[in-house]
Amino acid sequence: MSERRAARQAAETAARTARRPKRRRPLLVALIATIGSLVGIATVVAVVASVFVGGLARSFDTHTDTITDAFPAGERPTTTDGAENILLIGSDRRSSGDADRTAGGRSDTLMVAHVPADRRAVYLMSIMRDSWVDVPGHGHAKINAAYAWGGVPLTVQTVEQLLDVRVDHVAEIDFTGFKGMTDALGGVTVDSGRAFSAGGHDFVAGPNRLDGDAALAFVRERSSFADADHTRVRNQQAFMRGVVNGLLSRGTITDAGRIQDFVTATSEHLAVDAGLSFPTLVGLGWSLRDVRTDDLTTFTVPTAGSGTSPDGQSVVTLNDLAVGSLSRALRSDDVASWLADNPQ
Repeated sequence: MSERRAARQAAETAARTARRPKRRRPLLVALIATIGSLVGIATVVAVVASVFVGGLARSFDTHTDTITDAFPAGERPTTTDGAENILLIGSDRRSSGDADRTAGGRSDTLMVAHVPADRRAVYLMSIMRDSWVDVPGHGHAKINAAYAWGGVPLTVQTVEQLLDVRVDHVAEIDFTGFKGMTDALGGVTVDSGRAFSAGGHDFVAGPNRLDGDAALAFVRERSSFADADHTRVRNQQAFMRGVVNGLLSRGTITDAGRIQDFVTATSEHLAVDAGLSFPTLVGLGWSLRDVRTDDLTTFTVPTAGSGTSPDGQSVVTLNDLAVGSLSRALRSDDVASWLADNPQ
């Protein structure tokens, strides 16, 4: 009897032991340690990122000029809610040694970057430098004359009058900066519509891998083309697309040194309005974090062929009807629909 009782007690003890949850302290300790490690890594990454971004900010602030009085006085077009229009000016300003940007020099490149409110795309619109337009206070002239007569403020006023949209920010880069940007990225690949030679460099139809010197020759050449500035503008658009491709490439976004070099090389040749600060640029970049190269669309303000001005200059005539519809599309923030109706 005692043997049966002992056996029963032993069985009950074994059952209770089986039902009792096992202690998992080693796993719990490992989990806590892992979480602690992750928190530690995140903290280190945050510190490193803040130091790196701070370094970029210092480089940008140190080298970049601020354009004082970048915008014209008086009445201006209203802003487009949520959208941004940034005027990009390519000039020979710094190479000429004149840094006040109030008059003189040449604006060989004019582009307007339209960033829609939904931040799903970027539209880069070129304005032909020989476009025959009304320059406020001076009458009709080539649009690049606005820069020579009144610097950035008159250029902004002329573009705003032409498109009837507000320019929210201005960035001016001299052409030497194109060379520095290219070399800082380790080269840029551009797609040329035709083969040509310029500045001691040969370019083939199709993709071309360019260093800084070749890039400068590529974006400036016009005499090699029967349509002169038309192909030149397309080449400049191709270069900008190549720069964006380079910036978004894995080789760049994972290379802190290359990013630093790009910011330094660009800012040394860059001038911006007072509102286009480094934090503003970072905020704009973050808002466009989902945009990829295919979301960048380049086009040109519609033209109606070449002509001759009353004083005998060869000029580019704009298509007033198409420019008017483009203006409405910019104000309504619907450039995509305009492009669908006006393919280039």
